[in-house]
Amino acid sequence: MSAPPDVEVVVGEDAETVARAAADALARAANQAVQLRGRFTVALPGGRTPRRLFQLLATTHRDAVPWALTHVFFGDERAVPPWDAASNYRLADAELLTRVPIPSDHVQRIRGELGAAAAAARYDAELRAAFAGGREAPAAEFDTFDLAVLGVGADGHTASLFPGSPVLAERARWAVAVEAPSGVEPRERVTVTLPVLDGAREVHVLATGAEKWAVVSAILGAGAAARALPYPAAWVRGTARTVWFVDRAARGSEA
Repeated sequence: MSAPPDVEVVVGEDAETVARAAADALARAANQAVQLRGRFTVALPGGRTPRRLFQLLATTHRDAVPWALTHVFFGDERAVPPWDAASNYRLADAELLTRVPIPSDHVQRIRGELGAAAAAARYDAELRAAFAGGREAPAAEFDTFDLAVLGVGADGHTASLFPGSPVLAERARWAVAVEAPSGVEPRERVTVTLPVLDGAREVHVLATGAEKWAVVSAILGAGAAARALPYPAAWVRGTARTVWFVDRAARGSEA
């Protein structure tokens, strides 16, 4: 079967090629957003996969992104302080945010040190302020990010939306506290909800490494039936464009 009809697939030879393609695409989306709307809003992913993307954006692509007009958000965070090794913000800050001329008040981190429940409530309010004028309304009624960059786990999760989690059915809140499955640490987390991700104009999913092969091949090989799979990563779609950036190890024989 072919990839879902509403998903583009970019296959790179290796993780480096994928990171470079993703950096090019982010720069293009940033400039297009600024040209059309006067600013660029992007949600950054966590995990290890985006490290090289962050490094490229801070070096080879540093002058290609309008940082002064860029506003950074996060798709999820662990309930840890920003200096903790498990913090998604810490990686983005070290590899990207402190190395580019982005105004400090343009970075909306999730305050994991408050604990998952309090951090989720605060981030929910910040997202509503940024995209809904502070109104108590569902995210599905609004455009959200210009671009949401996501990863995908070997279990098919994205952000901190795990298979079988009750938060997958959440439609009212914009950010929620969630507990990762047993064996996934840290377990206490905050994630934006599916309607927030689906409100993004573009969604870019990064998947590299042979350990992702089973889930990536299932999702990209399911054709129009992809959204019926039990993998949250298969469900997210941008309102204008959805692109999966994968290397040959993750794509397997279909590459």
